[in-house]
Amino acid sequence: MAPMAHQASLTHSVAFLARRAATALAAVAVLGAAAAPAAYADAASASPEKLPDGLYGTKDPQYDGVWRQSLALLAQDTVGIRPAPSAVKWLAGQQCADGSFTAFRAAPGTPCDAKTGRDTNQTAAAVQALAALGGHGDTVRKAVDWLKSVQNDDGGWSSMAGSASDANSTSVVIGALAAAGEKPGSVTSKKGGKTPYDGLLTFRLGCEEKEGARGAFTFQLKGAAPNADATAAAATGALGKGFVVEPAGPGATAPVKPLSCKGGEDKKAGSDPARAAEGGDGYLVAQLDKNGQHLLSAMPGAEQQPDVGNTADAVVALAAGGHGAAAAKPLKWLEKNAADWAKQNGPAAYAQLVLAAHATGTDPRSFGGTDLVAALNATGPKPAAAAKKDSDEGGSQDDGGLGVPWVIGIGLAIGAGVGFLLSSRKKNRL
Repeated sequence: MAPMAHQASLTHSVAFLARRAATALAAVAVLGAAAAPAAYADAASASPEKLPDGLYGTKDPQYDGVWRQSLALLAQDTVGIRPAPSAVKWLAGQQCADGSFTAFRAAPGTPCDAKTGRDTNQTAAAVQALAALGGHGDTVRKAVDWLKSVQNDDGGWSSMAGSASDANSTSVVIGALAAAGEKPGSVTSKKGGKTPYDGLLTFRLGCEEKEGARGAFTFQLKGAAPNADATAAAATGALGKGFVVEPAGPGATAPVKPLSCKGGEDKKAGSDPARAAEGGDGYLVAQLDKNGQHLLSAMPGAEQQPDVGNTADAVVALAAGGHGAAAAKPLKWLEKNAADWAKQNGPAAYAQLVLAAHATGTDPRSFGGTDLVAALNATGPKPAAAAKKDSDEGGSQDDGGLGVPWVIGIGLAIGAGVGFLLSSRKKNRL
C-alpha cells in the first residue's frame, strides 16, 4: 500500500473507531498500527486538564466528545428529560464556522483551521440531537449543508471527508438528513447524481457470496467479510432512520425474511433499500441465533467475546424493520448481561441501551433491574426538568442557547470515553 493511502486508511479507521466507541480495528492490526495515527491526533484538540462544564462522561473527550454528548442528549429526549442548558450549549458551541463538527474543541472560541479534524460522524450525530431538541435551526442547517458538500461521488460518506465511503458513516448521515427534515433519497452527489442509498447498497453482500454471508453488509470493501456492526447500521439507515427508532407497537411482529436467491430477489434487494434492510436483518438474526442472542466481537487472534454495544444496535435495526419478536430475544439478553458493561463504559453505553429499549417499547427505567435513565443522568450535568407531555409542541425558543419544543426531553450518549475506546468493542471492520 502506498504511504499516502496507508495513512488515509489509518486515519479513517481510527476516526471511525472512536465514533463507534470501539477499541481496535482489524485493519489497524493488518496495517501494523498500534496507536492513533499522528495525522488524526494532531487534528483533534488537545485533551483538557479539566473537563468543560456541561460535558457528559468523565473520560478524555478528544476522540468522541461530540458523539457521546449528542447521543446522551438524544437519548434523554426520548424519555422526556429536559437537559441542562449547559449541556446543549456545549454541544452547539463545538460547531466550526463551515458547519462541521470535530470530536472535541478545547477552545471553541478559536476558529477551526486546516488542522481541525472535521468528522461526518460527529457532525451527523450533532444534527440528530440538535434537530430533536429544537431551537437550533441555523446550526442544523449549516451542518447539513456541510455534510452535503462532502458527499462522495458514489452517494455515500466516509468519516473523514475525502476518504472512501463506508456503510456506517453513510448510515449515520442518512439519519441526520432525515432528522433535519431532508429526504435522503433526494440528496445526490454532484458528480454522478448518486443518492445515499446508492452508496449504502454498494456494501451489501448478495447471492454471489456463500450462504452464511448473504444479505450482510461490509464496512467498506465490497467482497470483504460480513460485518455485523456495519449490517446493523445499514439495516437501520436503509430505512431512512437514525439513532432514535420509534416503537411500532405490539403488532409489529413480522417475521424476518433472509435474502432469497430465487426469482430475482437478490437483484431487487440490490436496488431497493427496504429489501436490502430486510436481508441485513436476516443476517443479524442468523448471527444472534448462532451465538445465543448476542453478537460477537474480538481482536484478530483473540478469544471471541460478546459485543454488548453491537447487540444493542442489532435490536434497534430489527425494531426499525418491524421485527418486534426477533428484537425481543437479544433485548432480553441485554437486560441480563449489559448492566456491568454500561457501568464501566459510561454515557455512551447507557445511551445505546436506552435507545434499544425505546425502539422496542421497553421501559428503560426498569431494564433488567437497572434504571438506565437515572444512570445516564448521573454521568452529566443535572437535567433541568422532566418534560411535560402537554407542553407546547409547536414552536421553539431560545433559552440561553437551549431550544425547547420539549414534548419529550433530551439526550443520552452513544459514544463513550477514550477508556471505552481502549477497552471495548474490538472488531474487524474491513
